[in-house]
Amino acid sequence: MSTKPHLISFKICPFVQRSVITMREKGVECDVTYIDLANKPDWFLKLSPLGKVPVLQVGEEVLFESAVINEYLDETNAPAYHPADPLQRGKNRAWIEFISQILVDQYRNSVAGTEADFHQHLDAAREKIERLETIHRGPYFNGDEFSLVDAAIAPAFTRFAVLDEALGDRLQLNLYAKAPKIGEWADRLIARDSVQSSVVPEFAELYIDYLRQNGAYPASLLD
Repeated sequence: MSTKPHLISFKICPFVQRSVITMREKGVECDVTYIDLANKPDWFLKLSPLGKVPVLQVGEEVLFESAVINEYLDETNAPAYHPADPLQRGKNRAWIEFISQILVDQYRNSVAGTEADFHQHLDAAREKIERLETIHRGPYFNGDEFSLVDAAIAPAFTRFAVLDEALGDRLQLNLYAKAPKIGEWADRLIARDSVQSSVVPEFAELYIDYLRQNGAYPASLLD
């Protein structure tokens, strides 16, 4: 029986990607099982109280929710990516929660069925990104050192970049026009080895196919 942690994943889930990034940064090896969230197996539903991924099995124990999994990984594998100071650590946790809402906006934007809904959710994401611009220190969220906040937002940057590249001149997202520091942060994280290796090689194709299968407005522009 493997002694490695066991991660249960869906190949295009951004919240799973957060945990994989943290594992890559820390050199944590794990076994991975991919499931289809549209057809969840019974054994998975017995493990996951919310029916969501990621789920991390550690021996006989089960953790769920990406922020919780990442904190566990951070506490059990050096180096620490959360600040040592309790106040700063609390602030990082708060901004991770804020960033989770960007991931929600990004998902709703990408699967929007109409042009109006697409722009509504894009504007919601852009507003939050511009708010981040006012507090971002750079080059990473806390300055020079990578943190769990960086792991938390990298999946949103990844998906916006895939969609932006796929749309090309058909429709430009212009997310960072008023947030150049966040644009630089996005480029820096996307180029990081841990982020590039945190998704399957065919991620971009799977992501665009998922949008097509769900009748998403941005996918209609690609046909």
